[in-house]
Amino acid sequence: MKTLEIKGNLREKTGKNSSAELRKEGQVPSVLYGGETPIHFSTPLVSFKQLVYTPDAYLVSLDIDGKSHDAILQDAQYHPVSDEITHADFLAISKDSPVTIQIPVKTFGRSKGVLAGGGLSIILRKLKVKAIPANLPDVIMVDMTEIDLGGAFKVRDLDLPEGVEVLNQPNSVIAGVKVTRTARLAANAEK
Repeated sequence: MKTLEIKGNLREKTGKNSSAELRKEGQVPSVLYGGETPIHFSTPLVSFKQLVYTPDAYLVSLDIDGKSHDAILQDAQYHPVSDEITHADFLAISKDSPVTIQIPVKTFGRSKGVLAGGGLSIILRKLKVKAIPANLPDVIMVDMTEIDLGGAFKVRDLDLPEGVEVLNQPNSVIAGVKVTRTARLAANAEK
């Protein structure tokens, strides 16, 4: 899995007023949980561009005043009007401990159903996955080639690498081929 580096500075003060000052300066108040004590720090708003505003999933290498921490973005809070990040929570991870993260799904292949006039419908764009950081895939690929009209590719149909567990329900549909009006008319014309 790809790693993104974010640099930050320890916060001397915490609270509503100091957080508001940081936001005015273009900084995002953040917290790193998972260690002995939470680490309060701030990082520039632009640091989150590649981490949050992308369909990809990343591990994060936090550099807080020269000290490195491996983490994942656990939660982000947004301003209700401007949609800018107002606060971020990170969770510290270790190389030998499993982590739960949302991994993007990508489909490939032209399905039999789409070739027959059906419409591809992607239901789940991300899957909740649990694995140690070294085993986490960048993306989960779904081969739609054999899916026919009205068919679906479900979580249980996935072929995942060793040590990777999907936490979504096995019967959850990832993607399917809907029967369109055109496909229905073509099927009726053949009869």
